[in-house]
Amino acid sequence: MSDRNRVEESFKKKDWNEIKTNDSWAVFKIMSEFVEGYERLARIGPCVSIFGSARTSEDHEYYKLAEEIAYKLTLNNYGVITGGGPGIMEAGNKGARRGKGTSVGLNIELPFEQHYNPYIDNDKMINFDYFFVRKVMFVKYAQGFIVLPGGFGTLDELFEALTLIQTKKLGKFPVILVGTAYWTGLLDWIKSTLLEKENNISSKDLDLIKIVDSADEAVNEINVFYKQHTHSPNF
Repeated sequence: MSDRNRVEESFKKKDWNEIKTNDSWAVFKIMSEFVEGYERLARIGPCVSIFGSARTSEDHEYYKLAEEIAYKLTLNNYGVITGGGPGIMEAGNKGARRGKGTSVGLNIELPFEQHYNPYIDNDKMINFDYFFVRKVMFVKYAQGFIVLPGGFGTLDELFEALTLIQTKKLGKFPVILVGTAYWTGLLDWIKSTLLEKENNISSKDLDLIKIVDSADEAVNEINVFYKQHTHSPNF
C-alpha cells in the first residue's frame, strides 16, 4: 500500500461490519503477541537490551563495538536482548553467541529492511507485527539499556525507556549511550533546550543517562549499578 493510500484509508469511514471484523481481530492478534512474548521470555534470566541501527555494516566500528559489548556482558552473566535484525542488532546477538550467553531477538516484520539474524537462540526468536508490543518486551525483560548510534527507531526505544524510568513505571535501570561524538549534540540540546530554556524536564532527569566510548566502560556501568543494590539483576 502506498503512503497516499495509507493516508486516504485512515479517513475512510468504516461500517459496523468492518469495525467488528478488522478491529476485533486486531485485538486478538495483539493479545496473542503479548502472551507469546511473556511466555517465551519469562525465564530468560538477567539481560541487557542493546539498541542501534539496522543499517550499520559489519565492518563499521560501531558494529564491532556492539559485538564486543555483548560478548563482555555474557562474561559477566548477562544475556542480551536485541531487535533481532541486522546491523547493531546482529552484532549484539553475535557477541552473545560468541560468549555462549543468552541471545534474544525480538524481530519485527518490515518491508525492505528488517530480517532476523542467524545469531539468535532458536527458542528465543520472536516475530512481532506491532511495534508497541515489541517495545514492552524490550523494557519488561531487561535490567539495563545500552544504546549505540541509530535512527528514529533507536531514538524511539531510547526515549521509551527514559520516559518509563522518569515516570516510575519502570525501575531506575541504567541507560548507557555509546559514542560521545554521536550523542553529544542530542545531550547538549536536551540540557540547553528541554532543561534550561523550556524547563520541560528536571535536572535529575539528566542523571538517568550515562555516556561511554568503550565496551569495558559500558559493561562497567552495568556492574557498578548492580553493586550499589542489594539484589542481583532480575525482574
